[in-house]
Amino acid sequence: MKLIKERMDESILVCVYYGPNGERLIQRGCKIAKMLDCPLYILTVDPKPFDDLDPEKVSYIERWKELADQHSADAFIIKDNEKRPISKVIADVAREKNVTQIILGQTAQSRWEQIAKGSIINSLLREIPFVDLHIISVARYLKNTEGHFDKGVRAYLVQEGNVYRLIFKHTKNVLYEGIFFKEFGTDFNNGIFKFMKDQKTLQVQVKEDIVSDFTNVEMNTNLDDDDDFL
Repeated sequence: MKLIKERMDESILVCVYYGPNGERLIQRGCKIAKMLDCPLYILTVDPKPFDDLDPEKVSYIERWKELADQHSADAFIIKDNEKRPISKVIADVAREKNVTQIILGQTAQSRWEQIAKGSIINSLLREIPFVDLHIISVARYLKNTEGHFDKGVRAYLVQEGNVYRLIFKHTKNVLYEGIFFKEFGTDFNNGIFKFMKDQKTLQVQVKEDIVSDFTNVEMNTNLDDDDDFL
């Protein structure tokens, strides 16, 4: 049985997309909703029908549902087979649920895409100007790695044949921008490069300045950890 929330004048909507940042957004939403003792809703949007989603995406959704249950969210909402702009969908849900605060992840939109098409943030500000927006950045550190890595520094990837080289100065050939976490005790640039690709946060292995593939290196997360706003 759900507990009756005291503050019905406030309500939180967390918008999640595939990738490890989703749990972090839910964590933040849970903390705010608990602090305010108000309703919490979790939303994900996909242009494909649910039955057409690949196993990886279904796995993310199942995990988000578990977190919603664990933290007594008032609803986990899936908007699948959705052809409207994502900002329109979010705005409709926000109006329906009388949402006063929305939590979003930092998107992978490039600056050129924002100029050409307009960012999701700007669209939401036009659609629902009286709702507070919280934008959560990609974490600048790795969790639960027991001090094996230095503090992250800004870095870039450029393509060299079939692999990618890590560099620390922006050039016109840069394909990806992110944060590099160097392993302790090595003279070479070995470690983890964390960046965003196709609206997903990836953590990939770097060996002597080279990323040979984009296999995601899973890092355990802890929902009790606290993260800062952007």
